[in-house]
Amino acid sequence: MRFLRKSLTGLFLLSLTLGLLVWAGAMVRDAVQARLSEEPPQRRASEQVFAVNVVTALPGTEVPVLTAFGEVQSRRTLELRAATPGTVMELAPEFVEGGRVSEGQLLARIDPAEAQAELDRAQSDLLDAQAEQREADRALVIAQDELSAAREQVRLQEQALQRQRDLVDRGVGATANVESAELAVSSAGQAVLTRRQAVAEAEARIDQAVTDLKRAEVALSEAERRLADTEIRAAFSGTLSDVTVVTGGLVSANEQLAQLVDLDALEVAFRVSTAQYTRLLDDEGDLRSAPVTATLDTFGLDLAATGVLDREGAAVGEGQTGRRLFADLDNARGFKPGDFVTVTIQEAPIENVARLPATAINAANEVLVVNEDQRLLPLPVELIRRQGDDILVRAEGLDGQQVVAQRTPLLGAGIKVRPTSTRSGRDRQDVTSDATLLELTEERRARLVAFVEGNDAMPEEARTRILAQLGQSRVPAQVVQSIESRMGG
Repeated sequence: MRFLRKSLTGLFLLSLTLGLLVWAGAMVRDAVQARLSEEPPQRRASEQVFAVNVVTALPGTEVPVLTAFGEVQSRRTLELRAATPGTVMELAPEFVEGGRVSEGQLLARIDPAEAQAELDRAQSDLLDAQAEQREADRALVIAQDELSAAREQVRLQEQALQRQRDLVDRGVGATANVESAELAVSSAGQAVLTRRQAVAEAEARIDQAVTDLKRAEVALSEAERRLADTEIRAAFSGTLSDVTVVTGGLVSANEQLAQLVDLDALEVAFRVSTAQYTRLLDDEGDLRSAPVTATLDTFGLDLAATGVLDREGAAVGEGQTGRRLFADLDNARGFKPGDFVTVTIQEAPIENVARLPATAINAANEVLVVNEDQRLLPLPVELIRRQGDDILVRAEGLDGQQVVAQRTPLLGAGIKVRPTSTRSGRDRQDVTSDATLLELTEERRARLVAFVEGNDAMPEEARTRILAQLGQSRVPAQVVQSIESRMGG
């Protein structure tokens, strides 16, 4: 009995334990199912606000600037050539590459011996011609006197003939005497004809003498010109280039010795498109005398010269497009013919346009403006000009609007934004930001100074200015970057 009782008790406890485990498993299952069947809590979504840079559109009058690239050249460039062949006997000290000469200065002299001998012969021929003319004049005077004497003889013989006839009429003269007188008159008349022929020959001799004298004078003038051609003088003040001759050298006729360039008469030639060319015309279709600025970048110090548009090319040119324009430069110090420069031309003023950043417009010519609810609205605009990083636009309702300065793919109509005000377009144009300054190590500063001092192509004014900047404790970063880019560092 005792064994049976213990067995039943163990079976009871085992059954109770299994029941509790089943009940606990059911509770866990129900809890998991209840958890899985619950819906997640709904969170209230908040609208995202973007921070944007905006500029205030202020329409007004703007002067667009047209940018082109051109080459500096001289309006007066003369090729110095030898007019006569020979040996170069003398050269001026300034007759070297880059030599400065003044107007009328003797630059070179070619051996004048042959030209001088020809001049002496021409002078002798002229003296002979003058002597011949004087002798012809005297011969004409003598011939005219002889003609007068012959005519006087005719008059006397006619008087003698008339006396003989009167004697015959009175019966006291002889017929033979009359005939003799008639023969004498006839002989005197023949003498007059001979003297007239002599006068005509004397007059012809004078004409020939005058012709010979003129010919001798022309020959003398040519001889003097040939002698003068042995001297080469400067036609105007300027600078010599392409010098190819030395003292003692043998030159041929028309051989180029050098080029004379007037550095005080510089101009810039550049090419613009046809569309840009039309913007530079006035109401009558003529080229305006628009202000022009030519800029040459020289190691951070830009050489600049101002001028005005002067003329345009007569033809487009084979294989070319657009128009070739020329502008006179005033006080172009530091510029040389052949310099490649940036040319900016002021166009005619445009009214009622706003200056905005170029990043504010899209391909559809729309800008985004911020309304009163701080939301973006697209506004169509008319694109008038592109000016570097800016644009000139015109639109109704644009005055005073806050325009997004930089468009991104995240920005669009209806987006709520937080504007960050920046300068207006006109203020950004007028304000020049200060250059970033760098502190240089002594080694780096010495390397930059050595490069600038050893660059012979740099103008003296630019070298002095840059060395002064490099000598300061802090140097503009633009100057350092420009020099190091040319050093290859």
